[in-house]
Amino acid sequence: MPGPRFRAFAKSALIASLLALAGCATPAPYAPMTPGQATGYTDRQLSDNRWRVTFTGNSVTPREMVENSLLQRAAEVTLASGHSHFVFDTRDTKAQTRYDAFPVGPPAFAYGPGFGYGYGRGYWGFHPAWGYSSFGPDVEIVSSTKYESYAEIVVLNDEQARNEPRAVDARAVIAHMPPPPAPPPPRV
Repeated sequence: MPGPRFRAFAKSALIASLLALAGCATPAPYAPMTPGQATGYTDRQLSDNRWRVTFTGNSVTPREMVENSLLQRAAEVTLASGHSHFVFDTRDTKAQTRYDAFPVGPPAFAYGPGFGYGYGRGYWGFHPAWGYSSFGPDVEIVSSTKYESYAEIVVLNDEQARNEPRAVDARAVIAHMPPPPAPPPPRV
């Protein structure tokens, strides 16, 4: 019968393996979102001077990096459209949190309905059916959050920007932004 030391070891091993996997993960690269991908940027022209721009990160991309990537893409779209400035018409960042439960240690088996000793659990309890004890298995709950930032921008030329106090200079944004994460090397 596994005791508390085994359960503590199993829990530690699970946490260590999750941390190792998280260490292998890298933030979403600054690259266009292609079909079948869940991360990257998109942009769509809505009218002559209006664009919708998004950037979606993965579970290890910090919110600030997602928002910086959106700002970077808005500046690039502005310059590529032949304009110098842009104004955010709407802008928001959504968080999507996912919770995963990982069993830790052996299950507490029951032998049918009634009262009995929960194997490996160290308590008496009601066991309503075959399988786990009435209190369920020990689990480790792990949460991960991924962010998506989106905006609608209005692009402006130099003359229009002089009359708009909220105008953002696209060249200044690109000059002052930290370099975005590079895309991973192609798979062979």
